Amino acid sequence: MGQDPTVNAGDDATETNHAARFRSYLHGGTSSLVSTLTTIATFPLYKTVYRQQLHSTLVREAVAQLYGEGFRKLYRGVAPPLLVRTLQGTLLFGVQDTLQRRASHLVAGRLPRPLLQAAAGVGTGVVEALVFTPFERVQNVLQNGRNDHRLPTQWSVLVRLSAEPLARGFYRALLPIMARNALGSGIYFGLKNPVRDALDQQGLSPTASSFTSGAVNSLVISLPLYPLSVLVANMQAGVGEEETRGGVRACARRLWASRERSVALLYRGGSLVILRSCVTWGITTAIYDRLERGSST
Repeated sequence: MGQDPTVNAGDDATETNHAARFRSYLHGGTSSLVSTLTTIATFPLYKTVYRQQLHSTLVREAVAQLYGEGFRKLYRGVAPPLLVRTLQGTLLFGVQDTLQRRASHLVAGRLPRPLLQAAAGVGTGVVEALVFTPFERVQNVLQNGRNDHRLPTQWSVLVRLSAEPLARGFYRALLPIMARNALGSGIYFGLKNPVRDALDQQGLSPTASSFTSGAVNSLVISLPLYPLSVLVANMQAGVGEEETRGGVRACARRLWASRERSVALLYRGGSLVILRSCVTWGITTAIYDRLERGSST
């Protein structure tokens, strides 16, 4: 008896789906790996901004702090963001694509495609927060100069945080990180393709359209969500019961009071970090879209 051809067709479709899902993870990881070069090059700038977020200092004061600590400590704390940056693209694009494919079967065309992509992005942001909050926690402890003497190495930070309850240790500030990542990923995936397609229609090259789409999306995301990053930095900088007292609301009130209830002070250093984010996400988006176009031809 001959084999039913529909079986082979079904197997081929399954293999194609698996290949497409794997491709989104691979392309996301590759695009983020390449963009880690910007993380290395701009890390001193990021660290300057971090000090501004933490202490509300002027640029020259933050630079003076880093200069006083010496060049040897300038890249202290760079390992977690490098690792996160590489893994983030893999998770971000791969999980979003997986969630979108599964959701598309459930809603069966009842939602516009950009809205479906945004909803999958929100879910991806939640997963991202659960996976990467410990990395961000370690990074923020390492970048706080006040921890240099009692926690001189990355290993000492890991040991110290592992001795704390999760809510005060590795998962300190989980809720604001989850809100920031979910909203950010939802906006990014909801706007990425529509903005790119609109720019394509204006005659821009595919690479330029993708880069501009990523940069514009990053600007739209970073401006309203920057205060959440400041809150996270302040919540995660310290270690120990005394330095991690209070939940999100109490920490937000203390932060607002320390900034003299001034939006300008709350956004101090924001222009630099937003510019860096625009460049990084522009590059990441351009590389990812180029890889996707190459694999579909």
